[in-house]
Formats: sequence, C-alpha cells, structure tokens
Amino acid sequence: MARIAGIDLPKNKRGEIGLTYIFGIGRNTARYILDKAGISYDKKVLQWNDDEQTAIRNIINNEFKVEGMLRSEVQMSIKRLLDIACYRGLRHRKGLPVRGQRTRTNSRTRKGKRKTVAGKKKAPKK
Repeated sequence: MARIAGIDLPKNKRGEIGLTYIFGIGRNTARYILDKAGISYDKKVLQWNDDEQTAIRNIINNEFKVEGMLRSEVQMSIKRLLDIACYRGLRHRKGLPVRGQRTRTNSRTRKGKRKTVAGKKKAPKK
C-alpha cells in the first residue's frame, strides 16, 4: 500500500485519481507529479514500485504544501480575516457565504438546518 504525506492511497485506483486523495492535490497537480516522475496516469497505485513511490514522495515534499501544513495555512488565513474584522472575516464569523452568493434562498450548507420563525398574527377586524 502506498502511503504518501500521511495518507494511505487507494490501491485499485489509477495513479492520477489516487493522488487526489491527498488534501491539496487535484487532477492537474496529480498529472504534473506523475509526468515529472515518469509514470503513466493509467498505472494503478498497486503497481507502483518502491522507486516510483519514492520519486512521487520527493516531488510532493519538495514542491507542494499538502495535508497538515496546507490545512494550518488555510486556518491561519481565515483567522487573519477574523482578526482584522473585514467583510469576509465577518461572514466567516456569522457562518454565512463569503463569496457573494445569495442567502435569501439557498446557502443551506453554510447556514445549517432551517429554523422556523413564526409569522405575525393578523389583527382581528372590529
């Protein structure tokens, strides 16, 4: 089993897809890494030999921020926005969408489950 950057890569996936299981590596980055290591995209993770795994590991360690370092950097960026109390920081603090999406409808992922608010009672007629 290939273990890279503290992540166990799935054995039966193609190399290109398997690398995307590492936080911070997408399809394009995975292809770049495999090109640089001289490995086919279609080669399964299970078929990588030790030299190929070492080459991939070295490329990732030398050129990319992944997993823990990247997560902490993202959290520090969000914390900076909160500390300086800019608009984006306030949106993070309130748990609302940060990038200008509408909130009257949608945005349930950020806002959470619906909270029902009672409507106003109508005044009785005289």
